Amino acid sequence: MQPVIEVSNLCKTYSKMTAVDGISFNVEKGEIFGMVGPNGAGKTTTIECIEGLRQPDDGSVKLLGMDPWGARKTIAARIGIQLQESALPPRLRVAEAMDLFGSFYERRADAGELLKTMELEEKRSSPFGKLSGGQKQRLYIALALINRPEVVFFDELTTGLDPQARRSMWDLVKEIREQGCTVFLTTHYMEEAERLCDRVLIIDHGKIVALDTPEALIRSLEVENRLVFTIPDGRVIPPLDKLPQVRRVERLGGRLVVYGCGERFASSVVNALEEAGVQFLDLRTEQPSLEDVFLSLTGQEMRE
Repeated sequence: MQPVIEVSNLCKTYSKMTAVDGISFNVEKGEIFGMVGPNGAGKTTTIECIEGLRQPDDGSVKLLGMDPWGARKTIAARIGIQLQESALPPRLRVAEAMDLFGSFYERRADAGELLKTMELEEKRSSPFGKLSGGQKQRLYIALALINRPEVVFFDELTTGLDPQARRSMWDLVKEIREQGCTVFLTTHYMEEAERLCDRVLIIDHGKIVALDTPEALIRSLEVENRLVFTIPDGRVIPPLDKLPQVRRVERLGGRLVVYGCGERFASSVVNALEEAGVQFLDLRTEQPSLEDVFLSLTGQEMRE
């Protein structure tokens, strides 16, 4: 089966700055595919080239088997887009927005059903300017789905939303995929990518630095597990860093953080403390996450 999206040696330069530097990847039908990276890594430029909103300088892009720049009108009828920054007239009512966007397409979803799915049915008559941030985002999703797209693009879908609204969006994205739509999303939230995506592409300085399932990315880098607990004041700690499963030990006031890996990592540390007669409190383990992988590959410095 032909991939829904095929990107080959994609390049895009602005003046003397290379935003996207020869990247290649495919997206399969029915995937939730995520692209993550620091600010300025090239995420938005890449997604806009795929959508046909920007023309690449070199390389090729195929969306649904077509050149998105050369076949923009045909492609536009078959995809949905939620842009990173969007706005509607503040007085435009929700139902009016749905009718307006629906009029652009021959193939249309039922606007009432979409509003019901997005929990906006009671806001049909509300002006856009009176909606909350989460309600606006749900309306943007409804508008992106009004033409029953085969592929939908979400660019920083949950930025600025509170945790409850963000998790509600995650449920909506999963439901969209279950209805047969391929989802391509960019996000700054590593937990979001880890929870939602079948595969994740990490991009930095316009280049792909990793591409795989979240689980495989975590395993491949051998990111350390963490064991965190409290030690009462004055207690002498045995040399835990001498254990073969332990990589390093950090003491933060009364908290001890032990980093290591291996099946017996946690039990070896606990056994060493018990044999030394050291009491410990508030023991918890922290498993490696996609955020650990992301920071390991891209660094921890802030980008503007």
